Amino acid sequence: MFGLIKSLIVGSRLEGPVRALLKRPRGVVFSNSGQYWDERYQAGGNSGSGSYGRLASFKASVLNDFVESRGIASVIEFSSGDGHQLSLASYPSYVGVDVSDTAVEVCRQRFTHDPTKSFMTTQEYDGERRELPLSLDVIYHLVEDEVFEGYMNTLFQAAERFVIVYASDEDRTQPQKHVRHRKFSDWVAQNRRDFRLVERIPNKYPFDPERPDDTSFADFFIFEAQS
Repeated sequence: MFGLIKSLIVGSRLEGPVRALLKRPRGVVFSNSGQYWDERYQAGGNSGSGSYGRLASFKASVLNDFVESRGIASVIEFSSGDGHQLSLASYPSYVGVDVSDTAVEVCRQRFTHDPTKSFMTTQEYDGERRELPLSLDVIYHLVEDEVFEGYMNTLFQAAERFVIVYASDEDRTQPQKHVRHRKFSDWVAQNRRDFRLVERIPNKYPFDPERPDDTSFADFFIFEAQS
């Protein structure tokens, strides 16, 4: 029976979602976005496949090039995760903010000897602003409308020059309870008219259901504050 089920799933559009469900750390049951991620990190989980391998390298290349070419002096990331993606970054000054106490402590320990990096929980964040706020692989994990709204407001309020979002940009549901795709660019157009989308960078490795762990439905969206 297992062999029959496997043969029906492998190569189909269900393969990616099923793989994601099987990889979820044991003992983590979805209740809400914040609780899910904190329990995921407590259970030994990580930020996800998008923060590792060739996807992480692609993201780092785009972000490092942008920071250097635009002379960005300060970066703040909302939902900074386990720090693996950050280990590939070249930022003059960085602040990481995360809802998970566990993830923040992991990053504080990992980068304890790096004075250019600091970390805080969402509860500790008090409205600090930086030239470039980042949102990487986050928005499609904000399944609650009020959480999404609050996150987007915080993200753009923190920007002095630019905002970079790495996410999908369409309204679409997924089988996983912790995933909800949103057309977030509509929110920006309606709520932050003082920002303009100046560039969209397609993913170097667009999503392939046969390779769900090293392909992605996310692209880069670069917004610039209008004076």
